[in-house]
Amino acid sequence: MAFLESLLHLNPWIYLVIAGVFEMGFTAFMKLSNGFKNWGYNVCFAVCALASFGLLNLSTRELSLGTAYAVWTGLGAFGTAAIGMLFFGDPTTFWRVAFLTLLIGSIIGLKAVS
Repeated sequence: MAFLESLLHLNPWIYLVIAGVFEMGFTAFMKLSNGFKNWGYNVCFAVCALASFGLLNLSTRELSLGTAYAVWTGLGAFGTAAIGMLFFGDPTTFWRVAFLTLLIGSIIGLKAVS
């Protein structure tokens, strides 16, 4: 129980980054579920979605809502785009990679000023 209690007092940025990773998971599992027809992927989608929203909620205890939401969606968008390019055959163009890199720079900027 002490271990679980200590997890509830982590740095809110850790919660936020892990929430972003779970967001990448739920979007990938949503794609793999084939329109929510594959129950195994549906369960993975639900677990990742609940974990992502729960961790986002924990991060907003100490971070401003706007910053937390922007970072969460930015990490999710970047990771989902990367997963799409690496595993689902989405196009990998110079401009796409450049703007995704700019997105990560913006997320780092939000961390720097928050």
